[in-house]
Amino acid sequence: MSPARIAASLAACLFVLSAAAEALSEAALAEARALRERALADDTAYELVRSLTTEVGPRLPGSPGDARAVAWSLAKLKALGFSNVRAEPVTVPRWIRGDARAEIVAPWPQALAVAALGGSVGTPDAGIEAEVVPVGSLDDLKAQPRERIEGRIVFFTARMERSRDGAGYGKTVGPRGSGAAEAARLGAVAMVMRPAGTSTSRTPHTGAQRYSGGVPPIPAFALSNPDADMLEQQLASGLPVRLRVASTSRWDGEAQSANVIGEIPGHGRNDEVLLLGAHLDSWDLGTGAHDDATGVGIIAAAAKLIGESKRRPRRTIRVVFYANEEFGLSGAKAYAATHGDSIDKHVLGLESDLGAFRPYGLRARVAPDRLPLVRSIQSVLEPLGIAYHGTEASGGADVGQLRELGLPVMDIVTDAAPYFDLHHTANDTFDKVDPALVRLNVAALAATAYLAAEAEDGFGRLPVASKPAQ
Repeated sequence: MSPARIAASLAACLFVLSAAAEALSEAALAEARALRERALADDTAYELVRSLTTEVGPRLPGSPGDARAVAWSLAKLKALGFSNVRAEPVTVPRWIRGDARAEIVAPWPQALAVAALGGSVGTPDAGIEAEVVPVGSLDDLKAQPRERIEGRIVFFTARMERSRDGAGYGKTVGPRGSGAAEAARLGAVAMVMRPAGTSTSRTPHTGAQRYSGGVPPIPAFALSNPDADMLEQQLASGLPVRLRVASTSRWDGEAQSANVIGEIPGHGRNDEVLLLGAHLDSWDLGTGAHDDATGVGIIAAAAKLIGESKRRPRRTIRVVFYANEEFGLSGAKAYAATHGDSIDKHVLGLESDLGAFRPYGLRARVAPDRLPLVRSIQSVLEPLGIAYHGTEASGGADVGQLRELGLPVMDIVTDAAPYFDLHHTANDTFDKVDPALVRLNVAALAATAYLAAEAEDGFGRLPVASKPAQ
C-alpha cells in the first residue's frame, strides 16, 4: 500500500473512532463504569432466581407452573419499580409428559434412565418392544435401506463434545428435532438418542422434537449418556439387542400464556427502545434455574440498576420475559407480529439465555460503521474479562426473531461448557447457580445496555430477512 493510501486509511480510522467517542460522552462512560461496579455488589438477580425456582418451579408452556410464572413476573416487575408493566397474551401448545420407561430386554436385561422428548406421542399401554438399529446422524439414517429400519427402534449415537463455545450442541441436536420424523418415514416404531448434552450422570437431557406432516408419529426418547454407553456396549457384542420403551406422553390442545413486559423510561428519546430478552418458560425435569431463570433475573436486575442511575440513558429499557421459547418460540413470534410495525423504534436487542456462567466476550451484529461504537462499549467491559469477539452475534432464540426484521443485536458470550452439563435436565436447579457469576453477568449486561441506550445515533439497521410472523 502506498504512503498516501496508508495516510488516508489512518485518517478514516481516526474519523470513525472520533465519531464513536462523540456518540458516547465521557459522562456516559463514567456512569456505565459506576453501574458496572454497583452491579458487582448487587444480588437482586440472584434473589429473583431463588424466588422463581422456589416459589414457581418448573414452567412448562401451558402448565399451571407457566400461569404462576406470568403472575409472579407481573408482581416482581411492579415491585422492582418498572413502568408500563403488562402481559401480552400468547397462545401456546400444551403437552403432558406423563411417565417414561426403557429397558434392554436382550441380550442382557438392563433398566435405562430415559425421558420422553418434548412433544412426543405415547406408546400403547404395553409399550413397544423391537430390535435396536444404531445410526450416527440424520444423514446416516437417511442413507439406510428401508428394510434395515422398518419395524425397529432407531438409536442415534452421536456424542456431544463439551466446549466453551458450545459448538458441539449444533452438531448433535439435529436428531432431537427431526430424528423421530425421519425414522418414522422409514418405518421405525420408536426413536431413542444419546442426549444433546454433556452430563455424565444418569440424567437425560430432554428437548423439543417435531413431527413431519403425512407421517404417523412415533415415540421419541432421550437416554442419559451412561445409559447410551450401556446400549452401545451391548450392541458391540454383535448380538441382536432388543429394547422395550413405554410412555404416557400426550398432547392436550392449547393454553393461554403471555409475554411479560416492563420498562425503565428513558429521557429525551423515551419512544425508542433498547430491548432486553429472556424466556420465562422452562422444561419440567428440573426447575429451569440456568435455562432460563438466570436470564430472567439478569435482565430484570440490569434494567433496575439502570433505572437507579444518577443519569438515566436517552432511550427506554424494555424487558421482555418471553413465553414458550422451548416449544416453538411462540412468544418471540407473537412479539414480532405485534411490534413489527414499530421495529424502527427498537434500537438494539440483547438476550440472556445461556445460563449464568463466566462471560468472556462481546459480539455485535450492527451496521458496519457502528463497530467503533461497539468497541467503545467493550472497553468498559474489559475489567470483567470480556474481549471483543467479532460480528457474528445472533441475538439469541427470542430476540433473534427481530434480527430478521432488521434489528441490530449484541451477545454477551459466556462459558457454555458447564451450561450443557445441566441443559434440559433434572439437575438444572438453584443450587447450581453461583451468585458471583450472576453478578458478573448483570454487570456486563447493565453496562452494555446503558451505553447502547445512550449512544447518540444508535446502531443502524440490518438487512430485512422476512416479514413479521403471524
